[in-house]
Order: sequence, then C-alpha cells, then structure tokens
Amino acid sequence: MKTNTKQDIILFEELASNAHVALNIMQYDGWILKFSEGHTNRANSVSMIYPSTISLNEKIQNCEKIYSEQNLPCVFKLADGDDQMMKLLIERGYKEVTPSDVMVREIDDITMPEGDITFYNKPLEEWLCAYFEYEGFGQKSQTIYRRMLDKVCIKTDYLAIREQGKIVALASSAMERGYMLIQNVVVHPDYRRKGYGKLLCKALMAKGKSDGAKKAWLQVVQTNEGAYKLYDGLGFKKVYAYRYLKKE
Repeated sequence: MKTNTKQDIILFEELASNAHVALNIMQYDGWILKFSEGHTNRANSVSMIYPSTISLNEKIQNCEKIYSEQNLPCVFKLADGDDQMMKLLIERGYKEVTPSDVMVREIDDITMPEGDITFYNKPLEEWLCAYFEYEGFGQKSQTIYRRMLDKVCIKTDYLAIREQGKIVALASSAMERGYMLIQNVVVHPDYRRKGYGKLLCKALMAKGKSDGAKKAWLQVVQTNEGAYKLYDGLGFKKVYAYRYLKKE
C-alpha cells in the first residue's frame, strides 16, 4: 500500500490526534497547535492538516510567538508534500528530527496467538506502572501522560503479556473508522529479541479484527531498525512519511 494523496494524510493525521490526545489544542487557519507541557513532539507541535489562507511566513511567526508564550519550543510536523514549508523552516534555522513512516496492513488473515495474554479496555495501574518503568518515564512525564489518557474518547485496548505472573511486554491500540492504531509497544529489557514484539502486534490485530477493525496501522521512526524489521516482517506497508522540524 503506497500513496501520498492529501486525503490519506488527513485521515491518518486525524486518527493519530484522536489516539494520542494533547492536553490543549488551538485551531489556527487550518493548522492544529498542540500543547502538552513538552511531553512528546506529537502532542507539542503544529500539524498542518487542512488548507490555509494566511501566508506561511506570517503563520510561522505567529506559531513561534504562541509557543514561546507557553514556554515551549515551536515544533512543526510535516508530511510528504509539504516541500514549501520545509524550505521556509530550514531557512529559519529549523532542523529535521525523527523522520517516521506511517505503515498499514489488512488484518483479515490474523488469528489470536497463544500465550498468557490479558486485555484491558482502559489502562489499569499495573499496566501503567510497567509501561512507565520499561519506558523510563520520570514523575513529570507520568503525570502528563495520565492526563492525556483521560482525554482519549475513542475505543482503546491495553494488552499485557506475562511470564510467571510478571508483565514482560505490553502495548495498546486505539480504534476508529475501521482502523486500529498499534502503539506503546514495549518489552522488558530482559525479554527483548524473543518474539514478544511480534506476539503483541498479532494479539492486538486479532482483538481489533474481532471488534470490527479492517486495517491496522502504526508509526515507526525510520532509524529504528529493529522495529522497522518487525513491522515489515508482519506485512505492514508504508503509506507516507512525516518528520518534525525544530530549532536546535
């Protein structure tokens, strides 16, 4: 599956925003400005999703002012095709960071794998504690993330895999409009490279299929070779790329 049409990009950017919800959002002439006290670029950046009418230079200056007033760096999220904006930002001293791919696959062939697998329809404390530990979240990030989770309005599933009663791998999904997003895939350091990542994804896709999803999708940093190999091996195909532009 490969396409770069604006309609496809709008769809997945909307799905992403509804699954990973910023604490505060401001709409500005077709752009969405997100603010979450600095936790993740996804929730603290400008998404240029819809057509705009104001000149790009004017909008860039206004965005920089708005983020400065929030004591945050101004970060822009650019998808394939945003070439003019890319040029303008680079001229203003912005640098590209974490180029990532959006990947998709059909899930009609997926069946639930075997294992000590537990699903939750909300993030219970044991899931959150394991997630924070394995991801290395500090107290501030934990507090912000909990507040962000409270803002999610679409269907979600949280998955834990255990060995001898201990959570060793976990992930979550968010489903909307027949698409399920696989996210928060993390495995305890002592259990990595043992197939748990694949097991997490297959279990989430099987659960999504039973709940009516037709396609699974995800976002992966292009330089994350291990994750990219996992998702490519599972049959995910790139739809488009995006990257963040940020001043050093």
